[in-house]
Amino acid sequence: MTDDARGFHKPVRRPAELFDRLFAADDPAEVSRVAHSTARALVARVREEPDAAVVERLVAFTDRNGIDDIAELWSRSPAKSLPGTLWRLYLLQLMVHDDPQTAAMTYERGRIELRSADPVVAGAPTPAGPDELVGLVDMILRGVFVGDFAVALERAAAFCRVQASGASHVADDYEGTESDRASAFTTRALRLSDYAGDLAAVAALWRRDALV
Repeated sequence: MTDDARGFHKPVRRPAELFDRLFAADDPAEVSRVAHSTARALVARVREEPDAAVVERLVAFTDRNGIDDIAELWSRSPAKSLPGTLWRLYLLQLMVHDDPQTAAMTYERGRIELRSADPVVAGAPTPAGPDELVGLVDMILRGVFVGDFAVALERAAAFCRVQASGASHVADDYEGTESDRASAFTTRALRLSDYAGDLAAVAALWRRDALV
């Protein structure tokens, strides 16, 4: 990642294993209200008038600013809500950007092991290297702001299922020799699996115009 255009702010880096972070709040109800209102306003405004430059700035937001700014707004929102969904999508992007080599390794392992259409739905080339995985996760996030929102979420869910399968099999590989590393991949697999279910559920809610 590089400094932003102002030249003063270095993005706060987070490890790829980061999938949840809690922030203290004096008034949880107010935090929830702000999280929902900002998420709705952001997505609605960009989708109504999709300016390419604005979309690209949003896709590159964590590269320029780190994760803390959006985390303070969205990280504590329910999984099946618009702010909770945006938070999870940015974390997926961060996971890939922070360690594209591992992301590519687990994705390729999952693609080989998983007997489903998920690799096709996710849309990565075969095989998918680090650069392709970075491009894929950015494309999925871009689809939140332009195109079919539900399709973008379904692609993200498929991406998570492939990654979860790969991480689970890699964890098995390390079980007998590196227990800590095996545990880390198992944790990643479980959380990615949870994310897949959440994102698929949100896609269904969006299609029914029931997402809040």
